[in-house]
Amino acid sequence: MLTIATEIEVLARFGRALADPIRCRILVALREAPAHPAELADLLGISRTRLSNHLACLRDCGLVVAVPVGRRTRYELADPRLGHALDDLRTAVVAVATDADRTCAATTDEDCC
Repeated sequence: MLTIATEIEVLARFGRALADPIRCRILVALREAPAHPAELADLLGISRTRLSNHLACLRDCGLVVAVPVGRRTRYELADPRLGHALDDLRTAVVAVATDADRTCAATTDEDCC
C-alpha cells in the first residue's frame, strides 16, 4: 500500500504529464484505441521526433506502455482505469471551468491559475 506522500507524488507526476496539451491529446487518442507512433504523429499533426519525446515522458510517468508487435511498437494506456479517470477528469474540469469562466474576475491568464 502506498503512503500518502507517495500517492501525492504519483498525482503530481500525473499532473505534470497533463500539463502539456500534446500529451493530453496523446492520452485522449490512446483512450480511444492503442496506436503506433506513426499513426499518432499523423493524427496529432506533429513530427515523429516530437511525438517520441512526449511518449517518453508519458512512459516515464507510467501512464502509457510500449507493446512490441512484430517489428513495430504499439502504445496504449498503462491501465484501462486511466481511460475512465481521464473521462471523469475531463468532465469535471470542463464543468468547473465553465462555472469559473462565469465568475472569474481575472483580467489576464497570469492572474488566474
